Amino acid sequence: MTRFSLPILILCLSGCATVPGSLSERADPVPIPYGAAGLERVIGQDANGLVRLFGQPDADVREGNARKLQFQSAICVLDTYLYPKGSAAPRVTYVDARQPDGRTIDRASCVAALTRRVGGK
Repeated sequence: MTRFSLPILILCLSGCATVPGSLSERADPVPIPYGAAGLERVIGQDANGLVRLFGQPDADVREGNARKLQFQSAICVLDTYLYPKGSAAPRVTYVDARQPDGRTIDRASCVAALTRRVGGK
């Protein structure tokens, strides 16, 4: 080998180095932003307000002084979490939504879809 080809060979071989782990193993999951835009009709509502908006809930779960009302349609499932503040009636403080198969869906889109369902269900 000539003395000019050795540095070229070293440069070429240095490009073959492997990085441990695949890209998917190293990448952090992308957080889904949860804003309140489009949820104004739900956040702060009591149970009666939710029934007026969506109809009768498909599930009503109580644990201590907390309550979860679930509404569903062919498009999505909406979980509304109601908590009391002081002596006031429990009100919605958090909302979660998913498609019926468990995939994510925008919460505001789910609220909009549920308000359009006929007869509340």
